[in-house]
Amino acid sequence: MYRDKLGIYLNDHLAGATFGIGLAQRIAHQHRHSARSADLQRICDEIAQDRQSLIEVMDALDVPARRYKVSGGWLAERLGRLKPNGVLYRRSGLSTVIELETLRLGVEGKTLIWRTLLVVAAGEPRLDESQLHHLLDRARDQIDTLETLRLAAAEAVFSSRARSVTPDSP
Repeated sequence: MYRDKLGIYLNDHLAGATFGIGLAQRIAHQHRHSARSADLQRICDEIAQDRQSLIEVMDALDVPARRYKVSGGWLAERLGRLKPNGVLYRRSGLSTVIELETLRLGVEGKTLIWRTLLVVAAGEPRLDESQLHHLLDRARDQIDTLETLRLAAAEAVFSSRARSVTPDSP
C-alpha cells in the first residue's frame, strides 16, 4: 500500500515536471533576446536537471515511470498554449505573466515533493537527504527569481505607465 501510494505520488510529480520543462523551454525561447534571458535559461536547465533527479529517486526506490502520466504532462503543456491572451495573432504581455505564474506554481509544487521525500528519507536509506536539501534550496531560489520576473512582467502589462506607451493598449 505504501509503495503504491508513493509510486502514484512520484509519477504525478513526474508528469508535472514534464509539463514544467515544456513551459520553461517555451518561456526561455520566447525571451531569448531579452535582458532576462540568462535567468530564464538557467531556470529551464535546472528544471530539466530536477526532473532527472526525480527519475533517479524513482529508480532508487524501484518505482517505474508511468508513460501515460509523462505523456499526459507533455500533452497538457501543449494544450496550455491554446489559451486566449487577448491578442489574436501575436503574443501578449499577459501571456508572459500567466506563464511565469504557472511556472512558479509548478516550482512551488516541486518544493513540496522534496519536502515530502525528506520525510520519507528518515526511514528510507536509499534516499540521500543532502541531495534532497540541495534540490529544495534550488527550488526556493527558482521561486525567488520567477517572482522577480513575474512582478516585472506584471508591471509592464498592468501599470498605468505601460498602458500609456503600449501600442495595443485599450
